[in-house]
Amino acid sequence: MNKKQYTVVAAVVVAGGKVLCVRKGETKYPYTSHRWEFPGGKIEAGETPQQALSREMKEEMDYDISVGEELITVNHEYPDFCITMTAYVCTAADNAFSLKEHEAFVWASPAQLEALEWCEADKPIARSIINRMLA
Repeated sequence: MNKKQYTVVAAVVVAGGKVLCVRKGETKYPYTSHRWEFPGGKIEAGETPQQALSREMKEEMDYDISVGEELITVNHEYPDFCITMTAYVCTAADNAFSLKEHEAFVWASPAQLEALEWCEADKPIARSIINRMLA
């Protein structure tokens, strides 16, 4: 069986030495339900990764961000699908947003990032942030 492949982008929003993390609600897969992730979503036809990330953040969180440098690209195979996710360092003018698709959020320090129960594909991003912030 060929697994569905998704190409997605993720925002690593940094403010005051902390990083925005969001927790998924119930999903159709137990291995992603109620797990932490970096916000973002799929790239649509004709979009650059940066445009997709800005659109997804607006749609999912009503949050205007500035997309900066690429941090890391992760390829991960889940039991039911494959994902290629590129994370970008982002900033925002303020912390005013509303969760439309997630059940919780936290602004996490590097130490707190390690303690969260992440979706597997997001773990290398969290490690990359920790290494970068503690360097």
